[in-house]
Amino acid sequence: MRYFLDVQYIGKNYAGSQIQYENGKQIKEPTIQGEIEKAISTLIIGGRNIAENTNRQVKTIFSGRTDKGVNALGQVIHFDTDKKIVASSFIYHINEILPSDISVSNLRIVPDFWHAQKSAKARYYRYELINRRYKQAFDGDILRVKYNLDVKRMQSALNFLLGEHDFSSFKSSGTLNPSKVCFISKAEVEKQGDRIFINIVGNRFLYNMVRTIVGTLLEIEGHRLPVEHMKEILEAHDRRKAGQTVSPYGLTLIKVEY
Repeated sequence: MRYFLDVQYIGKNYAGSQIQYENGKQIKEPTIQGEIEKAISTLIIGGRNIAENTNRQVKTIFSGRTDKGVNALGQVIHFDTDKKIVASSFIYHINEILPSDISVSNLRIVPDFWHAQKSAKARYYRYELINRRYKQAFDGDILRVKYNLDVKRMQSALNFLLGEHDFSSFKSSGTLNPSKVCFISKAEVEKQGDRIFINIVGNRFLYNMVRTIVGTLLEIEGHRLPVEHMKEILEAHDRRKAGQTVSPYGLTLIKVEY
C-alpha cells in the first residue's frame, strides 16, 4: 500500500529536506528525510537499532526538495508498506518519536500510481521579511530590509513572472533537472505591519528560484530601478543579471496541490 503523509518542519537545524550523499556515501548531517525515515521505520518495522540499519528502513519520497533553513507547513511525502496502518495511532506515536521541530499529520492511503513528487500539480511558497530600520529582540533569523519597500512596485515587477517562462536567470548552479521552464500561476506581495510576504505558486521551481526572485525584487527596490527590469532579467536567461539569493530563513513551503 502507498501512503501520503503531510509534514511540517523548521529547517534551521537540518541540512535540507533530503538525505545528502557525497562520493556515494551518506553525509552525517541531520536531514528531515533521515529523521522521518527513522521514525516511520521504528514504528512499522521496529527494533532498537533500526536507525543504524539503512537497508531495513522504509524509504520516503518528498514532493520537492527544500534547502537548509527552509521551513514547511505543507510538505508531502509518500512511502510504501505492506502493513496496514491505523492513522490516528500512527500520527500520535510518530510525533512522539520525531524531534520537536518536525511533525506529521493527515496520513491517507492513495493509489499506487500516485507519486508525491511527480503527481504534484502546484507548490505554494511564501517568503517573509521584515521592513524596518531598527532590529527587535524577536526578529530571529528573518531577513530585515532597512529601506522602505513599495509593495505596489514590487507587485508590478512580480506580474512579469506570471505564466510559463524559462527561469534560467533565477536558478542556482545546483539545479539538476535540465528543464528550466516553469509555470507561475500566482505571484503576490502583501504587507502586514512591518512584515512583507511574497507568495508564489508554480507547477515546479528551480534550485533557489524563489530566493533569487526575492533578491531581485530587493535589488530593484534598493536601487529604484524600473519595474520592467524584472522582465529584462527574465528574458535574458542569464543568472548574472538577477539579484542575490537571499537567506533561506523566512521561506516556507506552504502547500502542495494534487
